[in-house]
Amino acid sequence: QNNPQVCPYGLYAEQLSGSAFTCPRPTNKRSWLYRILPSVCHKPFKPLEEGHLTHYWDEIEPDPNQLRWKPFEIPKAPQNKVDFVSGLHTLCGAGEPRGRNGIAVHIFVCNTSMIDRCLYNSDGDFLIVPQQGKLLITTEFGKMLVEPNEICVIQQGMRFSVEVFGETRGYILEVYGAHFELPDLGPIGANGLANPRDFLVPVAWYEDRQVPGGYTVISKYQGKLFAAQQDFSPFNVVAWHGNYTPYKYHLEKFMVINAVAFDHADPSIFTVLTAKTTRAGVALADFVIFPPRWGVANNTFRPPYYHRNCMSEFMGLIKGHYEAKEEGFQPGGGSLHSMMTPHGPDADCFEKASKAKLEPERVADGTMAFMFESSLSLAVTKWGLQTSNRLDKNYYKCWEPLKSHFNPKCK
Repeated sequence: QNNPQVCPYGLYAEQLSGSAFTCPRPTNKRSWLYRILPSVCHKPFKPLEEGHLTHYWDEIEPDPNQLRWKPFEIPKAPQNKVDFVSGLHTLCGAGEPRGRNGIAVHIFVCNTSMIDRCLYNSDGDFLIVPQQGKLLITTEFGKMLVEPNEICVIQQGMRFSVEVFGETRGYILEVYGAHFELPDLGPIGANGLANPRDFLVPVAWYEDRQVPGGYTVISKYQGKLFAAQQDFSPFNVVAWHGNYTPYKYHLEKFMVINAVAFDHADPSIFTVLTAKTTRAGVALADFVIFPPRWGVANNTFRPPYYHRNCMSEFMGLIKGHYEAKEEGFQPGGGSLHSMMTPHGPDADCFEKASKAKLEPERVADGTMAFMFESSLSLAVTKWGLQTSNRLDKNYYKCWEPLKSHFNPKCK
């Protein structure tokens, strides 16, 4: 049973619910944790300075331009020790957590481990994409080592602490009101894209540790941070069972599908995880990758085509050189193409691809780019547009050399 009168080993039973009790069985999420002390044993929460973490989207006027950021700077440790929580910076987002509908894109930059403090997100799920430096993440369910080219998801309410091993940087997609899941495969059939067996969850690990100086539990609640003190480690879960867990995934495990005749398949074929809305086929947020693959399409302009989209597209680069913009788009930076804002390959890419000999070729070897795509119209924060000082104000110039090739007499 889940909660016997007296638990084995003198433990406390505690349920963590990730869905309403009455959700249909396929979407019902819960786990039972068996703890040395229950998580309710803490002092009252008090407000904590949230720095550049925000969900306030009206602090600066909207900007419909194509936006690109240079790699975000990581503080140097001797001058300024910054851990995962204090290194969170909100770049853009929409919606708000109280209404349980919205997303946020955060950048994290840090150089020191979280010591005697942990974080849990009352607002939603974190999809964490490390770009530089590995993360040793301790959760209530166990430990996960997450390296660049891997991702992990820490779902709503799960306490975790992040240990780093030097200068560390990455991206976070936060969703309010939905959980990430595998996309439906439709005509693809039973196999393809990300396979369920490749997602890894921690095994139980615990520490029975007193912290006389005080352990800080940080809650992200309604977009703000609050801190409570307790005198023991929160990672005191000796055993657990259930289907509501943190998990990680290696992006090299993705089974890539591509066009093998002509033209492009839509980039939705590269979706690893999706957070759905109530509208069929319309995502609150998709996590999409552009991994190494073969390009073989005949009579086709093979790089990404010029595009205007009813969705918002934030792109980041984990490693390598993105084919459509090999120079200005760098690992650790990002770009945002907002709703109906045109975008596509730069002038150099267009000219080279238009004249290239079409033969089977490897695309994106040594590269991993990704996209956070959302049906919401994203607002950029003041930190993103001004304070970070990483906005590339010359981004628009990469398209200026494009010239007309129109010849009305050509047949």
